Amino acid sequence: MSQRLNAFQVAPGAIDAVLKTQIYVNECGLEHSLLELVKMRASQINGCAYCLHMHAADARKAGESEARLYLLDAWHESGLYSPRERAALAWTEALTRVSSEGGPSDATFAELRAHFSEKEAVDLTVAIGAINTWNRINVGFRTRHPADKPAKAAA
Repeated sequence: MSQRLNAFQVAPGAIDAVLKTQIYVNECGLEHSLLELVKMRASQINGCAYCLHMHAADARKAGESEARLYLLDAWHESGLYSPRERAALAWTEALTRVSSEGGPSDATFAELRAHFSEKEAVDLTVAIGAINTWNRINVGFRTRHPADKPAKAAA
């Protein structure tokens, strides 16, 4: 697959607006490790290779373990994630799949509120919105991740 267009070059103003939201998210006070898990989980759901590549590298650089990255897709079954992380991951899944699941359940929201203040809940929701926006830009326009090399044709 070839890249359809470079959104960063074609519409720098639009990308700037998303970057401003991302800067807020980065500085909002939520734990960096939590934000990287949320970015990874949303990117897994959305199939965004570019974002998965970027955020796996960022998470590793920040000290995230390989096991937690590998098991993220099955976090429901793993004890490697804290209750706060589990609440954030459940919220991430519910918001990322909002059209197919009809939005977060009351139980998912209650779990979120058990571990996050009102401001943190809003900040987390904005963070989830931001990564979903990045996913849609990169998946929609087939942005190539840095280590991407086309597969050789089978002989």
